[in-house]
Amino acid sequence: MNPPNAAFTLRAAEPRDVPAMIAMIHELAEFERLSHLVVIHADDLHGHLFGPKPVVEAVVAEAGADLAGHALFFTNYSTFLGRPGLWLEDLYVRPAHRGRGLGEALLQHLGALANARGYGRFEWSVLDWNEHAIGFYQRMGATVLPDWRICRVTGDALRRFGPP
Repeated sequence: MNPPNAAFTLRAAEPRDVPAMIAMIHELAEFERLSHLVVIHADDLHGHLFGPKPVVEAVVAEAGADLAGHALFFTNYSTFLGRPGLWLEDLYVRPAHRGRGLGEALLQHLGALANARGYGRFEWSVLDWNEHAIGFYQRMGATVLPDWRICRVTGDALRRFGPP
C-alpha cells in the first residue's frame, strides 16, 4: 500500500531486516533520550518477530536499497469493545527520509490492517514533549487522550511479582 509515485515501498519485515531495525530502535531511543533503557539484541527481535510463537509484527519502508523506516506493532484487546486492537509500539522514519510521506504511509497501512482484521482500536503512545509528533498524529486523525497515563512495571519491580 504505497502512495502513487512514491519513492518507497512498504512490506512486511523479513529476517534480513532485523539488523537495520535494531539500529533504528537505537536511533529512536537516542531521539527520545532513552538510550540507557535499550537492551534488545538482534536475536531477541528475530525470535519475537519470526520465532515459533511470534508476539510482534513489523512493516518496513524501503527507499531504494535503504531501509528507511519501520512500524513495529502487536495485538491487544479491549474488554469494553469486546474486540482486539492494534498497538503501535514503534514508528520510526530515519531523518534522511523524513518529509516524504513514509510516516503517513506506515500509519495508513496499519490503520487499514486494523480495519481488515476487524479490530476496534488502533493505539500508540507519544511523549508529551514531542510536539512535532503530536501535531502529526492529530493531523492523521488521532486523539491524544489527556486523562490516561501509561503504568509500567519492569526490572526489579517486575521480578518482585514472582513466578506465576
